Amino acid sequence: MILFVTMKKKTSSLSKQKVISEWVHSFSDYLYSWAYHKTSSNETAEDLVQEVFMAAVKNYEKFEGRSSPKTWLLKILNNKIIDHYRKSSKNQKNQDDTASQFTDSFFNGADNWKANGLEEAWTKESHLLDDPAFNSVMEICIEDLPTKWRLAILSKYLLQKESVEICQELEITESNYWQVLHRGKLLLKKCLEVNWFVKNN
Repeated sequence: MILFVTMKKKTSSLSKQKVISEWVHSFSDYLYSWAYHKTSSNETAEDLVQEVFMAAVKNYEKFEGRSSPKTWLLKILNNKIIDHYRKSSKNQKNQDDTASQFTDSFFNGADNWKANGLEEAWTKESHLLDDPAFNSVMEICIEDLPTKWRLAILSKYLLQKESVEICQELEITESNYWQVLHRGKLLLKKCLEVNWFVKNN
């Protein structure tokens, strides 16, 4: 009986190694391209992909096949990317203060958005997310956000995490989270107006 259990574990281990090896062969290039696209660093992208497969080995038994291996690995990678930006955050307080002062300038004395002639352009451009050029500009704008603001937006809209989880990860209160998210979207909107709508209208 002991011999049977030992052989079963050994067979399971070999099967696991084979599956992981197949995943490495099938998805490494895709994961690297995504990581590089999000970090603009060859070294960082390579490290993140390596961490993904290390995590896949560690958590292999948790993969229940409800999603494809590619989707599961991409979810791990996106979490690694978020962790990367959180750990590399520097001068966060100064970043937030400067950006907050800038977004305050978007409003008039009555706390209404200052008209800039581009309001109508937003309502007419419902197809923008299908435009690769627009998406490239949007990704650049997201990368330029203060780290904590970027993490909040990516966590909510890319990873679709709940606000409670995001607050815990960013170590902020819920009221601060909604403020960060709001200001992040304002800065993103301004960046898109300057780098897309003005240039294309």
